[in-house]
Amino acid sequence: MEDLGLRRAQQVVDRWIKEVGVRYFHPVTNTAILAEEVGEVAHIVVRKWGEQSFKTAEEEERAQDQLGEELADVLFVLLCLSNQLGVDLEEAFRRRMDKKTTRDRDRHRNNPKLRD
Repeated sequence: MEDLGLRRAQQVVDRWIKEVGVRYFHPVTNTAILAEEVGEVAHIVVRKWGEQSFKTAEEEERAQDQLGEELADVLFVLLCLSNQLGVDLEEAFRRRMDKKTTRDRDRHRNNPKLRD
């Protein structure tokens, strides 16, 4: 698959929904699915880097690949929500990064909690 910007990724997801997925789920359903997928990411992170442990060695070995799959699931549902709610995610992300860069230019540099 070619490199995708967010706008292009939204188009790819929209085409997939129309050709394979039949239709978008209701936005409330997709919001709940998004929360579920984020929970699956958290499940892996808390076991790989937090205080909880994996149940089996095999689960631990698969964790990195599974993390990538779960993050991709989060992105897929986020793109679905963006499409169905009329959000150009690429433009929204660009605006957000501009705002964060302007607002937080020195904020993190000056935070003593972030110094090594």
